[in-house]
Amino acid sequence: MDEPINNEGVSAPAPQVAEAEGEQSSSRVTTRAYIFGVAGWLLPGLGHALQFMWGRALVVFLAVGILTGAGAAMKGNVFTRDGNDAFDKLGYVADLGTGVFYVAARALEPGGADVSHAGGDYGTRLLATAGVLNLLAALHAYEAARGRKA
Repeated sequence: MDEPINNEGVSAPAPQVAEAEGEQSSSRVTTRAYIFGVAGWLLPGLGHALQFMWGRALVVFLAVGILTGAGAAMKGNVFTRDGNDAFDKLGYVADLGTGVFYVAARALEPGGADVSHAGGDYGTRLLATAGVLNLLAALHAYEAARGRKA
């Protein structure tokens, strides 16, 4: 079988070798992307910090931290996995999206939530917003590590 010739008249490397090198490189990029995504979920902004995107890392950390702190201070409901219905389970997923801030929010809620007032209801929304924001930031860190986002 003849080797392919490129435009300069030089033979190109065998396709099998180029494909094998591409698969290894792609596998490494995908593994790093997963690591950055999970790191960004566990500690908000870490996925971006590992990629030297300092501005985004700081904004994500502060935004998720402030939203979680405000929601917990307003005595918002921090959902647990023992939810009664689908909305409780969805709220748990959203709250768990804050990563380590979920543990801090649970620690700040020793007396339980107070959603009988508007402040507690807004606090619940802030906690869920923080979690969804962090999940989106972790997804962005994953996509940036794969080279799909700037």
